Amino acid sequence: MSLFESAIKKASSVITEINEKVPAIEKASSMVMDKVTANVPMYVQIKGMHFFQKVKRRVIKNTPFPEFVERPLPDVSTLKLEDIDVSNPFLYKQHLWQSYFKRLREESPVHYQKNSPFGAFWSITRYEDIMFVDKNHELFSAEPFIMIGNTPDGLDLETFIAMDPPKHDVQRQAVQDVVAPKNLKELEGLIRSRTQEVLDSLPLDKPFDWVQNVSVELTARMLATLLDFPYEKRHKLVYWSDLAAGTSESNGGKNNDIDEIYIGVADMVKHFSQLWYEKKSQKDAGAAMGFDMISMLIANKDTEDLIHRPMEFLGNLALLIIGGNDTTRNSMTGGVYALSLFPNEFTKLKNNPSVIPNMVSEIIRWQTPLAYMRRIAKQDVELNGQTIKKGDKVVMWYASGNRDEQHFEQANDFIIDRKNARSHMSFGFGIHRCMGNRLAELQLRILWEELLARFDNIEVLSEPEIVQSNFVRGYAKMMVKLTAKA
Repeated sequence: MSLFESAIKKASSVITEINEKVPAIEKASSMVMDKVTANVPMYVQIKGMHFFQKVKRRVIKNTPFPEFVERPLPDVSTLKLEDIDVSNPFLYKQHLWQSYFKRLREESPVHYQKNSPFGAFWSITRYEDIMFVDKNHELFSAEPFIMIGNTPDGLDLETFIAMDPPKHDVQRQAVQDVVAPKNLKELEGLIRSRTQEVLDSLPLDKPFDWVQNVSVELTARMLATLLDFPYEKRHKLVYWSDLAAGTSESNGGKNNDIDEIYIGVADMVKHFSQLWYEKKSQKDAGAAMGFDMISMLIANKDTEDLIHRPMEFLGNLALLIIGGNDTTRNSMTGGVYALSLFPNEFTKLKNNPSVIPNMVSEIIRWQTPLAYMRRIAKQDVELNGQTIKKGDKVVMWYASGNRDEQHFEQANDFIIDRKNARSHMSFGFGIHRCMGNRLAELQLRILWEELLARFDNIEVLSEPEIVQSNFVRGYAKMMVKLTAKA
């Protein structure tokens, strides 16, 4: 038996003696982790925490976060305002979210829901109000988490998107050069060649799943490039992203298996720790550092020791993976779906391909791949006739702001030459604006340039399967058929 396992067992005996004293258990957990952080490999720490949480669950016999069970949701017109809960993940699967948000924008744009499974929260649903919250980080904190719920026990990840200045600024600065204009220009040729490879491999006049064969494949390849991750293992990145972004406790996702989450996290940490130490050895040997994200973190004096800060290391990797996966991937599918719903726009596109850059912005607006970001009020704030108290949870619903009729005419329609498409909210505003926005736009532009060069039609054969989540507005499956260009 290892010393680490012995320490964990000793901790569990202490827990037994103080049964149901949760603060003491959390303190014991923290002490164990602090003691081993400097000397034990990170993936072993994660496995140890997994073991510790198992012991804790047995001793305390705490009830796990409930799984969400889909039931038909009522028409929003039949509900009292106080009963409207836009955190229900099935609102999106059942295509009711637009009507729910429309009513909130019209009748209660700053809306309090006190009985959600995720706890009480304010919904901010109008474009201008969302901008106010997003731009005022002095009034609203991004800490400790950007999703509406909480992280699984023991995995309190620290990410720079969920940090306030100055710590946020330091960690963001360390990696943002990976998507600097110069680097993007160098990446453009690689993105195009990999897009061409994927599209040239697709079957003609036969049904196939667009999500798996195009969206997932392209994003996996891009993520592997940005992280300098082993190319043959690139689909692990997609799996880890889906695992981290799909828990029931954080956003109503399907994943309620804490064991699977911990096993996946340990595997991710093992791979990236190995990659980190390889690159650190190269740096110590005098080799020039690359422009991948791991190399940039190592090369920056403020993050060069990130490997010794497990929750920050893990959190920022998860953020970079999710940010590069869910957003671009679901916009790649969303654009095809949108054009199938608005076929006249597809005709307009084929007649005028120069509109592609603007169409990319419209895709990102119409899809809104991440539905919201949450904040915590740092002080009492008056907003649109409501008093948000210090400590209250505030959710900025980008999906609603992007359909705000006061800002976007015919907001629910997909219009590829929409004049103000670039004013969408999908990337956020202020200090937390998405760092990879230009990379996402580049990937989507190249995809549509290459699609138009090859195919006359992309027929969506059935309604796509929607991901179960109140955070990720994504697609699990969408069957299509391609017709070659004559």
